Amino acid sequence: MRVLLQRAKWGKVLVGGHPIAEIEAGVVLLVGITHSDTEAEARYLAHKIAHLRIFEDENGKLNRSLLDIGGEALVVSQFTLYADTRKGRRPAFTAAARPEHAEPLVNRFTELLQEEGVPVQTGRFGAHMEVALVNDGPVTIWLEREHAA
Repeated sequence: MRVLLQRAKWGKVLVGGHPIAEIEAGVVLLVGITHSDTEAEARYLAHKIAHLRIFEDENGKLNRSLLDIGGEALVVSQFTLYADTRKGRRPAFTAAARPEHAEPLVNRFTELLQEEGVPVQTGRFGAHMEVALVNDGPVTIWLEREHAA
């Protein structure tokens, strides 16, 4: 499971030109699922993200978590995080999980973030989405948790 986290002043998702999700200060999370991912990876990353200290304290140090600031999360499924560009000019997406595996796991990841106490908005799985945000910092972090064998 891969997550590209972007600390954001705000974020929103539009489908067909219409807003379907919007957050204020918090994080925009692009989430990719591979074939072997399970709830264990989703649980680990939800906990990690909720408690990751990526927001400034009164001294300008990154000492506050999403929970500490009362921030929100915008979760957007993104199979292209598993693009393989090693050969040719067209990316291969064979490492990305099929929708029947990925969608329930993205939904479970969202639920786990909510269980951690993070308010969550989501994109629409499988839809062509426009994702807008103001990256704050910029702070962009790649998180990955592979299935434990």
